Amino acid sequence: MRIALDVMGSDHNPVPDIAGAVAAAREFPDTTIVLIGDERLIQDELKKHKDAGLKLDIAHAPEAVTMTDKPSIVGKAKPNSSMHVGMKLVKDGKADGFVTAGNTGAALSIATLFTLRRIPGVKRPALTAMFRFANTTLIILDVGANADCKPDWLAQFALMGNVYAKSALPLSSPRIGILSNGEEEGKGNELIRAATELIRELPLNFVGNIEPKQMLNGEADVIIADGFVGNVLLKSMEAATKKMAETLRTELTSSVLSTLGAALSRSAFKRVQRQVDPAEVGGAPLLGVNGVVIIGHGSSNAKAIKNAIGQARRAASANIVETIRSELERTMSGTRISETESE
Repeated sequence: MRIALDVMGSDHNPVPDIAGAVAAAREFPDTTIVLIGDERLIQDELKKHKDAGLKLDIAHAPEAVTMTDKPSIVGKAKPNSSMHVGMKLVKDGKADGFVTAGNTGAALSIATLFTLRRIPGVKRPALTAMFRFANTTLIILDVGANADCKPDWLAQFALMGNVYAKSALPLSSPRIGILSNGEEEGKGNELIRAATELIRELPLNFVGNIEPKQMLNGEADVIIADGFVGNVLLKSMEAATKKMAETLRTELTSSVLSTLGAALSRSAFKRVQRQVDPAEVGGAPLLGVNGVVIIGHGSSNAKAIKNAIGQARRAASANIVETIRSELERTMSGTRISETESE
């Protein structure tokens, strides 16, 4: 297997990106990691690591997409960027997956408009997130690719999320829920109600409306939302988790007695931290494009990059793209979803 990595993606590139690649090459000896970016920078950074015998290749890319680049123009403005080069490797069959911790909007634009394109029949790709909380792992989509959605798009998100959850969690029959402001049937805005009717027609384990409290209680495995709501939800959960950790740290060091108690509970705190640490997941796929694309946080450290590469391996091994294609053909025929033309 070959996984292409955009080493110019993270906020502190290429240091954590290359360190993560080296760690991945050690953990996954059956996989070649293709490092994409400025060749001189890559070679200089690799000198800091003991990479002898590891399966690491270099693909030179003279340009890099920054976090401030506008997605609407970067596709044409930087045709030789590390994102372009990496996705073209996937398109040409020279890599089984692509990983980046770079500009999410640019990755979406380059994938859908310039390189991989959409899987036939997919109306809109969906950006996913895998969120861990209190021993519960959730897959949420869409979390930012489509701020304004149509009901049939959400129904397709449910199908694609179901396919991904079967391999990523893994579960034989993932519970699919749609994010709403109430668990009762009929709750939600017009989009949610219309999408719910369409999803009920599909052969899915659909559990209906899910409120955030039910979501965190583990009452669904895959959460469907439009990109605006999903993005706000994800950022709110991440911010709340981080703020809670900061508050707890402050309180536990506020006195000698509390500091002593914190020391005695250190192992428990570390276990909790691992449960909510996004680096444990690393990244999640852009579902619906014609190739495996994993997108991580810009703040990704080496551990996150390594695990994002692991996610790409898992998605490629499970043949996610072909499975989504066949599931769409099998399940959409004759439904109201197929009657709406793709835009």
